[in-house]
Amino acid sequence: MDFEACRRAFLTRDPRFDGRIFGAVRTTGIYCRPICPARTPKAENMTFYPTAAACQEAGYRPCLRCRPESSPDLGAWRGTSNTVSRALALIEAGAMDAGDVDALASRLGVGERQLRRLFRQHLGASPVAVAQTRRVLLAKQLIQETLLPMGEVALASGFGSVRRFNETFQQLFGRPPGALRRSRAEEASAAAAGITVRLPYRAPYDWAAMIGFLAARAIPGVESVTARRYARTLSVDGALGVVTVSPGAGNFLVAEIRFPKVQALPAVIARIRRVFDLTADPALIGDHLSQDPALASLVAARPGLRAPGAWDGFELAVRAILGQQITVTAARGLAAKLVEAYGARVDDPFAASLGLTRAFATPDQLVGQDIAALGMPKARGAALEALARTVASDPTIFTPRADLESAIAALKALPGVGEWTAQYIALRELREPDAFPQADIGLLRGMADEAGVRPSPAELLERAEAWRPWRAYAAQHLWAADADQPSKTTDAKTGEAKRTKTDADHQRAA
Repeated sequence: MDFEACRRAFLTRDPRFDGRIFGAVRTTGIYCRPICPARTPKAENMTFYPTAAACQEAGYRPCLRCRPESSPDLGAWRGTSNTVSRALALIEAGAMDAGDVDALASRLGVGERQLRRLFRQHLGASPVAVAQTRRVLLAKQLIQETLLPMGEVALASGFGSVRRFNETFQQLFGRPPGALRRSRAEEASAAAAGITVRLPYRAPYDWAAMIGFLAARAIPGVESVTARRYARTLSVDGALGVVTVSPGAGNFLVAEIRFPKVQALPAVIARIRRVFDLTADPALIGDHLSQDPALASLVAARPGLRAPGAWDGFELAVRAILGQQITVTAARGLAAKLVEAYGARVDDPFAASLGLTRAFATPDQLVGQDIAALGMPKARGAALEALARTVASDPTIFTPRADLESAIAALKALPGVGEWTAQYIALRELREPDAFPQADIGLLRGMADEAGVRPSPAELLERAEAWRPWRAYAAQHLWAADADQPSKTTDAKTGEAKRTKTDADHQRAA
């Protein structure tokens, strides 16, 4: 944290540093974003921190004007410490709500002291402080952006009790949480009316590419996609709900969430942020990938391209297995049959108005079923049933591991999952920024030389070493460019290129 550089960012209110640094003021006890409209304090009164959690652990409270909870949550340190990245993903999914640092460290395959040291080094705060800050800032956002009753805000933001919620806000802000609500309008129940939250990101954001990716894979009855809105049913801890996501008027997405259990809200928001890749820093990633001339033009053409995530690991694995050796359209058709046969029915007028009638089948719903009867090879149906049985016995299979290699090894042990599928699941579900399915036909074609000669998977893997730790984003750029290229033959063997294009579609049918 270079003091003069941070100070200049605050003096100029430079939006490029929003989410990267936070400034704390000793005389007021408040911390702010670089874009705060308030008068910049004297230099001798300021201290700078890399995260909001570090500010709060140092005893500062968030500014009510610039609202640090609405700043983009950037993972600029990702790649420097993938262990911290994986730990934050687990914390955002609620790992610290019912566990402790030791349990979190065990899930990541590191010692508790090592995890604490890494958090101090890269975030300037402890895992407990990060989890507490996450709860406080989410609660503050819900107070100021929704009309949820305070009791529901406490539950929805992960506080164990309303008393603890009130004590935390009284201690942090010197006032009860209700005093932070600007409007005294009648409070509404989230279960009855749903809530709407803004989820910020670092611009630019290629919404067209994201919505196009999701639309091509949308399962009828489960997902509904238009040019300006994505909607789907979702199951969290046995509760069924509906989420819709659309682009906002600024650098944020607007999510409308309708769930019968407000306690599910943090997990739902975490999934939305994961699927739409809202923590990415496109400038950081683009600058690194652009050092390779083969990728520079692709990055320049799509500076806001993201790597779409997955809503659920089991769902993604099922989609990937269904898509083996068939087209994207055929895979969608099989997924729709599977959902219609085994997925839970969603009886909600709002969902019905969007064309949403089913939730994706859970592992328990597929155990013991003759899935091949839906119209697929018996071996594939058996693989899906075996996958469901395995995941039902161990629901933690699709959670981050100690490193990418151990995650791939664990995924490849699943029925029907090979190297390509494992890398794909790691990329979309585990959010591994360095996952890279090097044998993908589309990637090989995207790296062909001027004569049309493609590298071998081993050669591509060696070339991709320079792209670390952002190989997943390099793959996304190559896939996007490949999708824009029409199929064409390159020699007298007519149809060869067309077959290759279809193979690439098969591999990406998930």
